[in-house]
Amino acid sequence: MTERKRKPQRGKSRNRTGVNIRALALDALLDISRGGERSDRIIGGTLDKYDYLEAREKAFFKRLTEGTLERRIELDYCIGTVSSVPVGKMKPLIRELLRMSAYQILFMDGIPDRAACDEAVKLAARHSFRSLKGFVNGVLRSLCGRKGHIAYPDPETERTAYLSVRYSMPAWLIEKWDSEQGQGDTERILQGLLEEKPVTIRLRERLSDAERAAVRRELERSGVLIRESAALPFVWHLKGLEGLKNNRAFAAGLFTVQDISSVLAVEAAGIREGDFVLDVCAAPGGKALFAAEKAGACGRVLARDVSGRKLALLEESRRRLQADALTAEQWDARQPDENLYGRADVVLADVPCSGLGVIGKKQDIKYRVGPEEIESLLPLQRQILETVQRYVKPGGILLYSTCTVSRAENEEMMRWFLERFPFRAGSLRPFLPAVFSGETTENGYFQFLPGIHDTDGFFIARLVRE
Repeated sequence: MTERKRKPQRGKSRNRTGVNIRALALDALLDISRGGERSDRIIGGTLDKYDYLEAREKAFFKRLTEGTLERRIELDYCIGTVSSVPVGKMKPLIRELLRMSAYQILFMDGIPDRAACDEAVKLAARHSFRSLKGFVNGVLRSLCGRKGHIAYPDPETERTAYLSVRYSMPAWLIEKWDSEQGQGDTERILQGLLEEKPVTIRLRERLSDAERAAVRRELERSGVLIRESAALPFVWHLKGLEGLKNNRAFAAGLFTVQDISSVLAVEAAGIREGDFVLDVCAAPGGKALFAAEKAGACGRVLARDVSGRKLALLEESRRRLQADALTAEQWDARQPDENLYGRADVVLADVPCSGLGVIGKKQDIKYRVGPEEIESLLPLQRQILETVQRYVKPGGILLYSTCTVSRAENEEMMRWFLERFPFRAGSLRPFLPAVFSGETTENGYFQFLPGIHDTDGFFIARLVRE
């Protein structure tokens, strides 16, 4: 059985409000399995709706839903070893019920096996599956008996199958990373994607020492553990953070949530005070907001995105951070804007991508994306690049980035671009911390890898207009 990587956590079916937390998790998992909405929105929407729940109950709901989703392939394998009915042929509700109950049994040490079984049987009856109570109970009791003794594929003779089950990752993706990153790095990436993810925040770069100390005190008073990034002192990794709504430092705009890879993309652009920066695919806005800090009061940042809903969220962040240099507007990056030709000192192009680098935070990506989806994204990425390169002034910078680990979308896309447009690759060495120095840094690009670097999976390329 795989290692349990998180602290034991107890969860009660009901709380003082009468809300059944496991029932909420089951409903969320069913919604996610239907594929209409992405998992982070469904989970976040449920937490917002039931914001009155206690912190530990919201944590239990989040752990159970995200963990069940993250470990789906392994859970299905384990269930399949004790079930007379193949997982794929089960009723959708029974399948999700068994998955989340198996997750409690196999990965949540603080949940008694008996409680996981009993609550699953009650939920089956509650959803009009009384006739399947015995089946649900039998499968879960058998799994309890087999726990710690389940035979996995042989890692020597069936390496891909073993890694697929061990890390709950589709086999095609393991083979892709094996060929592109090498077998050693692939397993480190898989391990990194399963590690518990802290919340990463970026403090405003110009905070005084006293202001930073005040932020630290407030976070630590609420039980948050802080680990400063070794690469950037104004980036902190937080554990134990339960929401930000009541955090005064957050409300005052002293920090914002942003992964360090996104911060480094802005660093790599080399934005100076007074620059005009155009972010063509800006939402959720972390890079545009940091760019506004870099450009200063005399600079200007135009943040565009095709999604009006996401721009509304960006506008909230702009007001909170008092980013007066930033203007947000709705615009499809594929549509040219002749008024901006040759005007931008820096264009940030974080294009739509497969998202394989953030699977650890958005677990359903690995089930939604396949080779065909990656192939279908390439024309869109090329169309955006062909359009937005026109906005860069001579000597200006096009900072291309994605949150994926895929050569077709990253290195090969960069090569395609440089062969067609008057740009050259500019060295990243003056802009990135030494810890990210590698053989590609001088050649203008860098692939951040989870499990190897303390970041999401992210790609950046610094392209200079001739």
